[in-house]
Amino acid sequence: MKKMTEQDGKSLDMVNENLEVLKAIFPEAFTEDGVEFEVLRQLLGDSVDEGEEKYGLNWHGKKKARQIALMPSLGTLRPCPEESVDWDTTQNLFIEGDNLEVLKLLQKSYANKVKMIYIDPPYNTGNEFIYPDKFQDNLETYLRYTGQKDETGFKLSSNTESSGRFHTNWLNMMYPRLKLARSLLRENGVFFMSIGQAELANAVAIIDQIFGEENRISICTRMMKSGGQKGKFFSPNTDYVLVYAKWVEALSVFRGEISQELQDKVYNQIETDGNRKGERYRSMGLFQPTLDARPNQRYYIQCPDGSFVILPGNTFPTVVKDGSKVLPEHGDGVWRWTPERYFEERKKGNVLFKKTSTSPLLDERKQQSKWNIYTKIWLKERLEGGSLPLDIFDKFENRHSSKEIAELEIPFDFTKPTQLLSYLMQIIGIAEEDIVLDFFAGSCSTAHALFNYRIQSPNCIARFICVQLPEKIEADTEAARAGFKTIAEIGKERIRRAATKIKKENPEYEGDLGFKVFKLDSSNIRAWNPDRNDLEQTLIDHVEHLVEGRSEEDVLYELLLKRGVDLTVPIDEKTITGKTVYSIGYGVLFACLDTAISREEVEDLSHGIIDWYKELEPASDTQVVFRDSAFANDIAKTNMTAILEQNGIKHVRSL
Repeated sequence: MKKMTEQDGKSLDMVNENLEVLKAIFPEAFTEDGVEFEVLRQLLGDSVDEGEEKYGLNWHGKKKARQIALMPSLGTLRPCPEESVDWDTTQNLFIEGDNLEVLKLLQKSYANKVKMIYIDPPYNTGNEFIYPDKFQDNLETYLRYTGQKDETGFKLSSNTESSGRFHTNWLNMMYPRLKLARSLLRENGVFFMSIGQAELANAVAIIDQIFGEENRISICTRMMKSGGQKGKFFSPNTDYVLVYAKWVEALSVFRGEISQELQDKVYNQIETDGNRKGERYRSMGLFQPTLDARPNQRYYIQCPDGSFVILPGNTFPTVVKDGSKVLPEHGDGVWRWTPERYFEERKKGNVLFKKTSTSPLLDERKQQSKWNIYTKIWLKERLEGGSLPLDIFDKFENRHSSKEIAELEIPFDFTKPTQLLSYLMQIIGIAEEDIVLDFFAGSCSTAHALFNYRIQSPNCIARFICVQLPEKIEADTEAARAGFKTIAEIGKERIRRAATKIKKENPEYEGDLGFKVFKLDSSNIRAWNPDRNDLEQTLIDHVEHLVEGRSEEDVLYELLLKRGVDLTVPIDEKTITGKTVYSIGYGVLFACLDTAISREEVEDLSHGIIDWYKELEPASDTQVVFRDSAFANDIAKTNMTAILEQNGIKHVRSL
């Protein structure tokens, strides 16, 4: 039975993962000592850039920021059912903790699974809070900040302009988080980031480096407000939403809804005859003057009175009949459709002839015709197909978000409108069981927006993961007077109140309005830190490998996380020969954390686990975990391993 080590307690080792991928592609570049870079250069040929000057964004600390992203986390996420809603059934997650550590911990379970990421990070206005990353002890820093460790000598830094490095601080904070976030996106995933003018240029440059400039879809402009007299030269009324694909080739075209205003204004004609009677449509000229000449699209069309029309120009078919065509020359007008398409659409009733005194068309005598021809564009079909969204967002001003958060009686400034976030979900087609991630969650506008979106999309069961640092709220604020101590508390309470409001307004709705709460903490598995001055006492202290005070549920969720299993999978429980045994994720993982297993109990306990394993028939390899100190002796431990392995369970571990 292999013992779970400190390494097992770490998050995904991204450096090792990268090396494994590289080794699979270029095995000859590896020796037992590591990478042979000279061989790798030869294999890459002309693709190696050894020039001294390179284009791109560079800043002080970039190398360190890259290293921070690659360092595994030694933390865990501890379950907090008492702060959750519908703990046993919900698929939504709220994670309280430093998002850098949390993103590392999510890698095994959620890599390549997230459809949409939206973040609204600190804008770097000169005094915004910046997450205090440390190269070796980021988790320690977080634990001190949240009061879980002694705060002696610890100082939380703000990103003040007086530091002289506020742009650098912002870049160093963002780089590792963006690097980790990208790996969580699906191949067809989309990344959105709200950003102000102060860091727009740097944000574009840094995301271009991480995602690739070819995957930049757009820099959208959002109207924050109308009017105002702030600013030196211009009143700042806009911010931006950056849009990137993980891989643009895998992405479907974005489609937006057609607004009710546009429907009423443009689709204002009603069919009076045929099988589409009563349907709304708009008309569009079959002739558009801006069309370039096309070989098959200059031809005669017969009108209802028997006359013929053709487009302006100097070249005409030799025969005057319906569909008779000619090769257009420079300056000749052409129809939008080929003759074949025209006849097909006319048969369907999609062509409209109107008499007019201002027709741009010519008759068979080359005189101005009294007819013009239009095509019918049906509202029903346009609604189904949607419309291409604009890169200017003018309907999602901050006043909307101020109103909706006031309705929930949540005291919080600078929240984004849920309508904006729901719109982003809609244009990329969030559906089914998609995952939406926000790792700068703030007051949890993203969670609220997804609730609203799902109400409008009954078949959608998409879920959210929101991550927020428990940033302390200043004492002399409305939020503090309302009893909130941290921004994370505000986020959780907003989700609760939004869910209550939605349920009240939609009593028939039975969708998931809950969320599981997890909190970042140090690992439940004790690290081996020998004291050379008292090695005997160190050995005694490490007989029990689990941290004192941690619950079985804490340990189970760490096992689940480090095994790469979704945090929302069910955990079932059985009693086998008096011992509590857990099945996680329908048999992907079994755990027995009892403190004592005698030699006599091994056979019945092992066969009970085997029977449950055979009943569940898990699709992937199963792992079984025991508490190392529980076994009466090595014989009991060896027998347990042997019986399980003989019955197909090859991965048996102890804590």
